[in-house]
Parts: sequence; C-alpha cells; structure tokens
Amino acid sequence: MAAPASVPADSRSRQAVRDVVFVDGVRTPFGKAGSKGQYAQTRADDMVVKVIRELLRRHPELPAERIDEVAIAATTQIGDQGLTIGRSAALLAGLPKSVPGFAIDRMCAGAMTAVTTVSSGIAFGAYDVAIAGGVEHMGNHPMGEGIDPNPRFVSDKVVDPSALIMGSTAENLHDRFPTLTKKRTDAYAALSQQRYDEALRAGKITPDLVAVSTRSKRGWGLATADEPPRPGTTVEALSGLRTPFRPHGRVTPGNAAGLNDGATGCLLADADTAAELGLPVGMRLVGYAFAGVEPEVMGVGPVPATERALQRAGLTIDDIGLFEINEAFAVQVLAFLEHFGIADDDPRVNPWGGAIACGHPLASSGVRLMIQLSRHFAEHPEVRYGITTMCIGFGMGGTVIWENPNYNAGGAR
Repeated sequence: MAAPASVPADSRSRQAVRDVVFVDGVRTPFGKAGSKGQYAQTRADDMVVKVIRELLRRHPELPAERIDEVAIAATTQIGDQGLTIGRSAALLAGLPKSVPGFAIDRMCAGAMTAVTTVSSGIAFGAYDVAIAGGVEHMGNHPMGEGIDPNPRFVSDKVVDPSALIMGSTAENLHDRFPTLTKKRTDAYAALSQQRYDEALRAGKITPDLVAVSTRSKRGWGLATADEPPRPGTTVEALSGLRTPFRPHGRVTPGNAAGLNDGATGCLLADADTAAELGLPVGMRLVGYAFAGVEPEVMGVGPVPATERALQRAGLTIDDIGLFEINEAFAVQVLAFLEHFGIADDDPRVNPWGGAIACGHPLASSGVRLMIQLSRHFAEHPEVRYGITTMCIGFGMGGTVIWENPNYNAGGAR
C-alpha cells in the first residue's frame, strides 16, 4: 500500500530502525532497608541524582544538552519516589531544563522497562541519547505501601490470594516443580554469595559503584559498598533458617533476596550518535520481550519471556553464552535453568553472584544486570550473545538479549 501523499518519502526513510547501544551504567551501593540501613535517612531521589551525575562525570565527551530523555522507574511512586521522578531527578542533577523525564513502573522490572522503552524511542528516531534507570527505597516505602488491591481479584477468583505475597509465589513454585528442592535452592544461594565475594575481592564490583553521602544518628557517612552480602555463607547455615511464608516451607531469608535500598542508571544511544560523540559501546541491543504467567507462580515468568525474545531474534538458547538472571528467589532461577537444561552451577550464569548476595531494590535491579553483563562481555570476546532476565510481580517475566561488540568470531560462542 502506498504511503499517504502528505508523508514525504524522506520522512519515511528516516524512520528506519536504528541500532541501539548500551554505553555505560553505574549504581549506588545497595543497602539494607530499615532504620539501621545505610540509607535510612537518605532520599530516594538524591540517590538517582548521584547516579545521573556520575554518568556525566564519567563521560565528559557527552554534552548534557544532548540527552533527550530521562526515564527512572520506581515501584512505589509516592513521597521521595514520586513527582515524576525522571523529570525531578534530572532537574536536581543539574541537567538543562530542556531535558524531559518521566517515571515508569513495572514492579521489579521497572529499570528494565525504562531501558526497553527509551531504546524503542532511540530505534525509532525519537531520541539519540537517553538515561534509563530505577530506584527503590524499601526502607522509606515498604513493598505494597499505599496500594489498594481490588477485592474482586480474590472474590471473583481472578488470581489466587497467594499472588499478592511474593514469598508465597516462590513456595508455590516449589509445589509446581517438586524437583526444585530446598537443598538445591540453599546450594544455589550459597554459590551466589561465594561468587559475589570472589568478584568483590577481584575488584570486579566496586568500579561500578558511585559513593553516596549518608546521614544517621551518628552523623555523616559515605556508602561505598553493598550492605547485604554475607560472605562465608554455607549450605549448613542456610538449612536451619526459618520459613516465614509457610510452616515447614522452603523459602527462607537466605535463599531469597532481601529488602533493599538503591538506585541504578545507564546511558543508551543510537550507534551513529555514540560514534559521533566518541562514547564507548558496552553492548548492542538485539531484542526483548515481556510475557505474562499465572500470578501465583510469577517466578516462572522469565521462561516464556526468554522463549519469546529468542524466537523474535531468530536465536536459540544455545546461542546465549552469558546469563544475568535476577535472583528474587533461588527457586525462580532454578526453574529457568531446569527448563532450558542448564546446570545449577553453570559458570555462564551470574558469574559475579546475584541479588541473593548484593540485594534487590526492586525497580532498580534490571540495570544492575545490564551493567554486569556489559562487564562480562568485555572479559569474554568469545561470547557473542547474552541475556538479562527477571521475574516480575503479579505474574510476568522480562528478557533482553544483547550482543557483545567485542565478539571474536574465532571464539567458542
């Protein structure tokens, strides 16, 4: 069908899909939520400001006025996480007032969705450069604060009542897949702690952290490291932890991510603009997909999301050489690995540990996965493709496929 006469041919040609690249990303250290956590008296929007300023400090080749959009996610968009935080944080960070911003919410996949949303805009030609990220201050805003679930969810049996309690959905996943035993989840959790500790000692984690000034009853301080990790964790120690979501259950504070505070952010650009400005390229976006599943087993969401993303990209799971899987619960990761025939301790999966060790400040975590995958790509030119994937509250999953710009065709993957 011919285009309408009112649309010039050159306008149609300008709408060709452009390559989108992940330039760089940073995050705050993640803290423990609550009055004793390092961010107890720190505002969520101030954490986002630190991330934005650090991205610009690390990339003086990028004029601030060239940023076309700032998309920041938060699951609980009230208080210091409200007021259209993408716009308010951009102003507080000192970006030109001509730079717009917005807020976004897809629960745990907020930052991931911020990335895919602005990436789509870049691919279409609406933006050349954008900042995407997320923040969650679970100490100031506990999970579920201010929500009012429609009673019809339960009365009309739209969802099982357990769908509203994330820990219960993890217990349901154990029920659904009996081979995913507590012994396996505890072993996976201990491995996550071990891998994180090894990466930290090797200097892999700290370079991506931006220090944050903090305040407490003791005075001013500086957050420079993640609070949640428990180095030296053993399977034996994990085996005796309580199961708060079900008597004699399998989900414990040791094989699940904790309640955390933190912020993340990244720079995205189209490939030509990155080359023009001299911006580095950490990854190239290949494709992405989101999928819905039964809310009461939301942890299985990454499986159909990954299958959909792979199908659309013309790839298979065998093409993927690195996996960054968010560890909301160990059982959720194992469900993914078992479905695709991947060993629980496969070295391609979360090589530097995951959220069970470093923390999961809900809407911010998607970009943490991307930052780490980008660093893995730099160290593994033999790997061409990697994925970042996560389960999402209320029955969803999200997966993004990335390509390694350092890929050496002579490598193994």
